[in-house]
Amino acid sequence: MTSQTEIQQLKPFEARAIVESLRKGSVPIDYVPLFTVGRQKWLSFIEDDLENYVAEGGSKVRFINGDYGDGKTHFMSVVRHLALQQGFVVSFVVLTREVPVHKFEVIYQELVRQLCGTFEGTGIRHLVDHWVSKLEADFAQKDSAAFQEKWNGLNDTLRALPGMDLNFANALTAFIDQKYNALADGETQEERTRNLEVLYQWFEGGKITKRELKPFQIFESLNKTNSKRFLTSLIAWVRHLDFKGFILLMDELETIIPQSASVRNAGYENVRLLIDNTEQAQYLHIFFSIIPDVLASEKGFKSYDALWSRVRSVGESKRLNYRSILIDLHRTPLQTEELVKLGYALRQIHEISYRWDSKGLINDDLIKKICKAQSQMGVLSEVRLFIKQVIRYLDMAEQGVAPDMEDDMTEQIVLSQKEVEQEKMEQLQPKWDS
Repeated sequence: MTSQTEIQQLKPFEARAIVESLRKGSVPIDYVPLFTVGRQKWLSFIEDDLENYVAEGGSKVRFINGDYGDGKTHFMSVVRHLALQQGFVVSFVVLTREVPVHKFEVIYQELVRQLCGTFEGTGIRHLVDHWVSKLEADFAQKDSAAFQEKWNGLNDTLRALPGMDLNFANALTAFIDQKYNALADGETQEERTRNLEVLYQWFEGGKITKRELKPFQIFESLNKTNSKRFLTSLIAWVRHLDFKGFILLMDELETIIPQSASVRNAGYENVRLLIDNTEQAQYLHIFFSIIPDVLASEKGFKSYDALWSRVRSVGESKRLNYRSILIDLHRTPLQTEELVKLGYALRQIHEISYRWDSKGLINDDLIKKICKAQSQMGVLSEVRLFIKQVIRYLDMAEQGVAPDMEDDMTEQIVLSQKEVEQEKMEQLQPKWDS
């Protein structure tokens, strides 16, 4: 639910940054809790899965289905927030031209860049630093016998973690060695700093030469073949750090549909492998966001038999199953009373942003009229369109234009809908065919 208290604590610049993002049709990820209304049933089942299944060693994949504007990205951001609250490490990856689903090694690079959890910063560098900080108390006693015993067993402990790759374990041990052990004869601090940077880049999936890696007993850099193995190692490591597990959110899978058959097949093969790997994994939950065409179109999942055989039953049920593999936002749109609550949150943030008092001009009646007009046009479920509408009327009211003109309502919705349709067309353009 939206929190009036949290909204009231926003500074004008923060509120204005939110409004500017809303104009573009998106909610800033750090402020998602301010806009969370509705869909509580879906979220309660996900919360239960995280706490009582994934955190206990379970693993699964789910698809979040909805048309453009139905709030898929926002919903994934809410899931991200829930997972962080429960103590998981989370990565939110948006599939784009630069991060295409048919190149899993590139996805791996992006997911380690986007890692976040109960540690400062974002990305695997910060997670490495978090791990090091947990060991610092031990290294303060590094001349003691107890420390030497622990240090000598560190690599063995890491190697013994279920699913841990030898290279990943050696990289972790090498980082600690470079960070804390005394300089060797003739070694400079600059060389040591350079070595640490090499290891940071290796964790990030950078292309490091074998010559640079040899001193650390690392024999492979990230590539297409080992990227899934490195992901398994990452999960093993975050569990070792006492996180509950790993949650991977992959947004906009539908951008693969307009691509060539070879690109689509490679992408769908990666989706299939992720589903297969998840069945063998532990402490892992993967979410993909899709549009209905991914399930219905001839260029969707059904075009790749190896994947379609795994997911063909997705979405076939006429009754909603809140525990099924498909989270169907399109069939569970926000209701008018929920949109009214969202409208109030938007009004409050807009007032803070521009330091004005709407004096209730954007009230229940106006918001319900917006909902009624969208419903008559068959687009009530489009949350993005609703947000654009409310922001447009708030702008008008702040500038002294009466916002309750009935004859203007349909025209304004059409204008907003054109903007949303243009964004949708740009989203689905085949930009990264290769």
